[in-house]
Amino acid sequence: MYAILDIETTGGQFNEEGITEIAIYKYDGHEIIDQFISLVNPEIPIQPFVVKLTGINNAMLRSAPKFYEVAKRIIEITEGSIVVAHNASFDYRILQTEFRRLGFRFQKQTLCTVELSKKLIPDQESYSLGKLVRALGIPMADRHRASGDAMATVKLFKMLLAKDVEKEIVKSLVKTEIKSGMSPKLLDIVENLPSKTGIYYIHNEKGDLIYIGKSKNIKKRVNQHFTGTTSKCKKIQAEVYTVSYEETASELIALLKESEEIKVNKPIYNRAQRKSIFQWALYAQKDEQGYLALLLQKADGRKKEITSFASLQEGKNTLFKITDKYQLCQKINGLYDTKNACFKYKIKECAGACIQEESQETYNQRVTEFIEMNQFENENMIVLDRGRSVEERSAILIENGIYKGYCFYDLNYQVTNVEVLRNILIPMQNNRDVRQIIQSYLRKNKVWKIIKF
Repeated sequence: MYAILDIETTGGQFNEEGITEIAIYKYDGHEIIDQFISLVNPEIPIQPFVVKLTGINNAMLRSAPKFYEVAKRIIEITEGSIVVAHNASFDYRILQTEFRRLGFRFQKQTLCTVELSKKLIPDQESYSLGKLVRALGIPMADRHRASGDAMATVKLFKMLLAKDVEKEIVKSLVKTEIKSGMSPKLLDIVENLPSKTGIYYIHNEKGDLIYIGKSKNIKKRVNQHFTGTTSKCKKIQAEVYTVSYEETASELIALLKESEEIKVNKPIYNRAQRKSIFQWALYAQKDEQGYLALLLQKADGRKKEITSFASLQEGKNTLFKITDKYQLCQKINGLYDTKNACFKYKIKECAGACIQEESQETYNQRVTEFIEMNQFENENMIVLDRGRSVEERSAILIENGIYKGYCFYDLNYQVTNVEVLRNILIPMQNNRDVRQIIQSYLRKNKVWKIIKF
């Protein structure tokens, strides 16, 4: 649980400032579950430059509650939470100072979105809240007021959580929760999970990741792990302490995140998926007669593949469909073993390339058409799909045939402005697996829209 906050102060000498306004949003990593916003009477004058900056003046605060009157509510809403703020050392110091004046020791673990942003969104011109959210296309209202700045920090933090592929933020939270409580039962863990599409992370009692998975229904899939009788399921059941998750809405993003994060985090029970998950590939090569053959072979990184498959059977099924769709020859594609004409020729569905009745030029033209339709080389496109809420959509960026990453966005401006898009993008590795995940998904599923540029 996170308490994301912003504080406005009177200004003045170090450790003599007073709070004029405070906003706290309690955030569970997915949505805001509680909030507290209030002006505060600091009982000391506000510096003129602060009045000009925030618009808060002494007259506005005369009838506002004093800090001791809101202190209990602040303790309640931050209970069991990590305090998150933009330049957290300032806000945390101000809170500690105010509580110290009341004779209370306020102690919390903190996270600073300035430091996280420098690590996860490098090379920005400025890390001030206003300039950073503008560069990321995050809408912001009431700048230099506690509620507006705190809400912008919530949106920024949500983006930072998504960009944290190594899951350091989530692991830190899990370790904090483990220290403060007893292990929940498997039934309790499942009960708190959503029946939505996304990624789930199974942690042991040290907070370490032991398994990463994706599902269209997170709750149902985790329950299968907890009720399964395989040796892997039994090991997970014995070691699980808690399960965290990230909703993606888009199944394609879930597939891509699962592939990348398993390779990055190397959970002990994801051994098989640490390597390439596509072991079979489709290659094009000319046969002795000069016809372009589409051949299904064991994947070989030294050769240029057209597309690849998780299993031999998936590859065969797809190759049969390709052969039918483009009116190719089963014999040339290695699907029909004979010294004479292929079966399709006998039923008049093959033009006779297998016995050299069709010219290499016309046959190879259809094969080339298929290859060009199924390769990302030099292609620029944005794949748009569902988001995690009604207002939101997801985007996957491919530039010059290279997968750059994905993002979630609220405003069309964020995806139509390339510089903003690059800033909000969660960068991902461009490897053989992700290219094939995208190709395979687009081959079998519909997305909302594909923009080519």
